[in-house]
Amino acid sequence: MTGEDLSFASAGSIADAIKTKKLSPVEVVDYFINRVAERNPSLNAVVHMAPEEGRKAAKAAEAAVMAGKKLGPLHGVPIAIKDLFDFKPGWPATLGGIRALKDFKPNYLCPFSERIEQRGGAIVIGKTNSPIMGFRGITDNYLFGPTGNPFDTTRNPGGSSGGSAAAVADGLFPLAEGTDGGGSIRIPASWCGVYGYKAAFGRLPLWTRPNAFSAETPFIHEGPITRNVRDAALALSVLAGYDARDPYALDEEVDFLGALDRPIKGMKIAYSPNFDVFPVEPEVAETVRKAVDALREAGATVTDVKLGIKRSHMELADLWCKIIMPLNVAGVIGMKEAGYDLIGKHRDDLPPEYLYWYDRYENITPAEMHEAQSVRTEIYDAVRGVFAEHDILISPTLACLPVENAKDGNTLGPKTVAGEEVNRLIGWCLTFPINFTGNPAASIPAGLAKGLPVGMQIIGKRYADTDVLAVSAAFERLRPWQQTYDICRKRKLS
Repeated sequence: MTGEDLSFASAGSIADAIKTKKLSPVEVVDYFINRVAERNPSLNAVVHMAPEEGRKAAKAAEAAVMAGKKLGPLHGVPIAIKDLFDFKPGWPATLGGIRALKDFKPNYLCPFSERIEQRGGAIVIGKTNSPIMGFRGITDNYLFGPTGNPFDTTRNPGGSSGGSAAAVADGLFPLAEGTDGGGSIRIPASWCGVYGYKAAFGRLPLWTRPNAFSAETPFIHEGPITRNVRDAALALSVLAGYDARDPYALDEEVDFLGALDRPIKGMKIAYSPNFDVFPVEPEVAETVRKAVDALREAGATVTDVKLGIKRSHMELADLWCKIIMPLNVAGVIGMKEAGYDLIGKHRDDLPPEYLYWYDRYENITPAEMHEAQSVRTEIYDAVRGVFAEHDILISPTLACLPVENAKDGNTLGPKTVAGEEVNRLIGWCLTFPINFTGNPAASIPAGLAKGLPVGMQIIGKRYADTDVLAVSAAFERLRPWQQTYDICRKRKLS
């Protein structure tokens, strides 16, 4: 397993080769350090690398193999984390490319970094690009600029975990971290043709301070982005599990890997082409509808459904911008206490769309928040109603194909979709309603339209992660997508 084979090898196969001494962690880490150096300049997916730190960890990983020590499921596998609220001691954390924070280096680990290394044995060697404060479904910012989509580098990979999804699709890493407060794992997974998994809220602990309860409005998650379902299940087996630092952490053992072999014959699947109210481009709708046929081939019953949503897509997207803003305000206050006055001295470092929502809801009232949560409850009840009679809910992940990158550091989503005006931050994403509800959900590659990836969103009952994984694995067996990465392999390096 060398060269191009290693670039697009699965995380699981690399780990297996390391455990059986067919590969050395040192040569694997060196390979991917060089791979990033070669290909990232034309992609701009990775914004920080720690090669010497990675090589040191690789030597320790090799020593553990040679000593016959117990090894984690991802032992020696190099991965990347996201440059947002995702940390390693001494590493830069720009919170999505804020210029004032280019030298900000907090001294603590995020949950993903801690568990993937300490329990999984993986080696984190880089950080990936993200939009400022993660406040849009696009990856671009004033510090690093836009990330290119590996299928067409003039286009965006989606966001906010766009650097991670692009890096995985282009073979820079076999696995990378995403975070998801409105679809930020699933959005770029859809546009980059990779698999992105958002677990049920509480399944993967997320400890936040000073407010341990801050990840509930909307529900915010960490999770894996991979090129196949099994690698995501491997990562989940390491990342999941109770932790007392998270007041919402679930104390339950889940067999993520065992779910992959479970047949889905007889499952009742609901298909919503648009969540009742979202405009969807015809080529996206057609690609996903054809993909749904694979689930019928696997023996599931698929029925078109209405959710009963009465609010417009514009109202729902604005609601997301509104309810996530208190968390942003708290973050800005925390950064000011750390010596970075983002809204005052460094206001020009923040895009106008962010400032609009910040200024509008910096002092949101309890009555306004109560009203917002009441509308959120309508969506929760609509989704819950579908699961009264069905096991899985399917939809397109996104309503359109990847947009072209801007040149000013402020790429936005489409102005219109299927002739309708949409919220350009997130209104073309059929993902954020599931952050209102907390259900497990994945975006899986459904196919290509005009040579660009289209994702299908697979949503499970409130805590039914294994159902989502079972359906994902069944779909992958019938509609494998690994051949689509040939487009990425063949792209010219500038």
